[in-house]
Amino acid sequence: VFKRFVEIGRVAFISFGPHAGKLVAIVDVIDQNRALVDGPCSGVRRQAMPFKCMQLTDFVLKFPHSARQKCVRLAWEKENINEKWAATRWAKKIEAREKKARMTDFDRYKVMKAKKMRNRIIKHEMKKLQKMSSKKGK
Repeated sequence: VFKRFVEIGRVAFISFGPHAGKLVAIVDVIDQNRALVDGPCSGVRRQAMPFKCMQLTDFVLKFPHSARQKCVRLAWEKENINEKWAATRWAKKIEAREKKARMTDFDRYKVMKAKKMRNRIIKHEMKKLQKMSSKKGK
């Protein structure tokens, strides 16, 4: 069952193109393939954009169709879209992916050592628990 529909005020994430990774609000639907979008707080100017470039989010703003940028900005700031977006699992996953891509060789080495240490501790605790359970079983 679909829960996210293309509608006036729907906030969308741009998945590819020159503005990839930014949020926009759908201001008007042009036809079945394109919408007029505006990203007042993300640096995306008002433009026509194909739906293939966008992924719809759960956020919807309240404003009339073809509203001016000022009206869209006020609705955006009133709903705190940037903060709400930053709190979603989707945004956190994207941030983690970007953080991992920015890692240097030394950072990857430190992560490897930390994982080894964590696994060693887990293995040690598991052996302790297995010993205790086998003693109780006898």
